[in-house]
Amino acid sequence: MTERIYYVPDANGVERLPTVLSMFHAAPPVMRAPHWHAQVEVNYIVRGWVHYKMSGHEVRFSEGDMALFWGGLPHQLDDAADDVVYAGGHLPLVHFFRLRLPQDVQSKLMQGATLITQATDASDTLNFARWNDYARSGDPMKAGMAVDELLLRIERVRFDAYSLLPGRADIANAVEGLDHHSSPIVVRICDFIADNFREDIDSSDIAAAANVHPKYAMNVFKKTTGMTLNDYVNLMRLSYAQALLMQEEANVLQVAMDSGFGSLSAFNKSFRKIAGTSPSDFRRDVRTRPGAPVTVRTPNRRRIN
Repeated sequence: MTERIYYVPDANGVERLPTVLSMFHAAPPVMRAPHWHAQVEVNYIVRGWVHYKMSGHEVRFSEGDMALFWGGLPHQLDDAADDVVYAGGHLPLVHFFRLRLPQDVQSKLMQGATLITQATDASDTLNFARWNDYARSGDPMKAGMAVDELLLRIERVRFDAYSLLPGRADIANAVEGLDHHSSPIVVRICDFIADNFREDIDSSDIAAAANVHPKYAMNVFKKTTGMTLNDYVNLMRLSYAQALLMQEEANVLQVAMDSGFGSLSAFNKSFRKIAGTSPSDFRRDVRTRPGAPVTVRTPNRRRIN
């Protein structure tokens, strides 16, 4: 019988690195609990299948499927084939909002939809393996090429058949997509927040960095992502805090302060809102949840700044 491998957020994992594009090609570990991270995730199933519990729906990706979903909503890979291999990456929003996808796709993904396409072929299997190798090569030119080619491959989704799950009727009220005026502003906003989310920042600071009026910054960000600026700043902090909580001697109060929350009460309230549990209970549960013999392993990933 194959030993079950479980995943918990790592102290230096994707949850803590919202500005980093990481790539992977591995057998995915099953998650003991839902996690979240401030990147859009792309999965390509090389072999076998995986099953996810997403926010509000469940989905199974099978061999040859390529999928995108917003990692900022709690999600859990809760089952997989014994021989599964998947590949892909985690895209910081500064990359995601530069993608030339159909107008409604970005906003609907941010609202919780999952994009899935079966319009793949043998070249995708070869390409995902090569991109991972290039990303891990230590050669900056190869690493940059891997990122560029991955982004172009994702953009090619617009020319093929794809589905948004749950059905389009279920996400019909999602906000409208980007236009050519808002995209650069959202990118500047995301850049600034990614660099400063642990500091005491507000909408005026963010708007000044994007060179727009605070009210306009709030409106365009809400229209594009479905989140307020404050929601997004909190998400970045919570993603970071989630990883810190996995450290053996993590102190909840210190995690709250190190993640940018001004008080323990604010941290507890925000954490409970996204996780449905307190930080202390999350830390305990994710480390002690019963199951098969546990080997904790982070997937084979390469991070690219």
